Amino acid sequence: MTSSQLEAVDGGRAGAGSDPSAYFTDRYEAVRSNVAQALAGKPEAVRLALTCFFAGGHLLVEDVPGVGKTSLAKALAASIDASWNRIQFTPDLLPSDITGTNVFDQRSGVFEFRPGPAFAHLVLADEINRASPKTQSALLEVMEERQVTVDGRSYPVPVPFLVVATQNPIDLEGTYRLPEAQLDRFLLRIAVGYPDVAAERDILVARARNGVAPVLSPVATVEQVRWMIEYVSRVHVTDAVAEYVARIAEATRNDARLRLGASPRGSLALVRAAQSWAAGEGRGYVVPDDVKTVAEAVLGHRLVLGSEADMQGVRTADVLRDVLGTVSVPFAAAVR
Repeated sequence: MTSSQLEAVDGGRAGAGSDPSAYFTDRYEAVRSNVAQALAGKPEAVRLALTCFFAGGHLLVEDVPGVGKTSLAKALAASIDASWNRIQFTPDLLPSDITGTNVFDQRSGVFEFRPGPAFAHLVLADEINRASPKTQSALLEVMEERQVTVDGRSYPVPVPFLVVATQNPIDLEGTYRLPEAQLDRFLLRIAVGYPDVAAERDILVARARNGVAPVLSPVATVEQVRWMIEYVSRVHVTDAVAEYVARIAEATRNDARLRLGASPRGSLALVRAAQSWAAGEGRGYVVPDDVKTVAEAVLGHRLVLGSEADMQGVRTADVLRDVLGTVSVPFAAAVR
């Protein structure tokens, strides 16, 4: 990624000879601090969300009501000067309500395609598990292939294309569990969690004084985001780190507590997320700690517990912790 390419992306504002790594860090911090205004006291959730965003993957935010799942998704969308749509998933939502449909135009006498809300750079799928499996499946193609097929014709969606979905894992009445095939489409699954007392106090004081949530303005353009996603893909991964990821995946497949271990797609997702985390740290190469940091968010929803382990209350996070503790870490000299 040359400085001349960077100048073209930034309209010349970056300046000749600009360091791409420093520029990425600058834009990354601008987006991070902007999103953090809407999600006080949750820096890790914000970092993981941005890791997924700049890796070019889809994000699933799973947590109880009222902790800021939708606020996080909306803040991310508001921070980018790009198109975005929000879809409220309900049991009566149809696939065509997401992808669009062909409509007969009486003036021209032909059917014309009317795009649905999936045709945006960023799609907020709120309470995704409240829609029927048929409707959920409407997202499978577009999340994987970045296109929508209607009546045998394919229509590409804007680039970049990112889905941020939310779901409540507690209230399961009237919901439809996401199948493994759809969960696998999400690069990361994260939880927001409750704020600590100090952070919640600040939220209450700010809301009492202002009456409304902070209104965010875009701090990055869609061209900059495209460049940042491309930059992440060029973060260096040594053979030693790649083998480390492969051994982690192999260990999950051989763990007796798991009915389903990490697939090669999961391994690729782990490398991609580690590259994004490393870029956010200001590094142009991945180290094993990057892999460890994002492992649970990347692999946790891709692993399926066996019935016995499930009955014993074992969590996939416990299995991953054990796996990461047993797989040997490459020497520092082999990861740069």
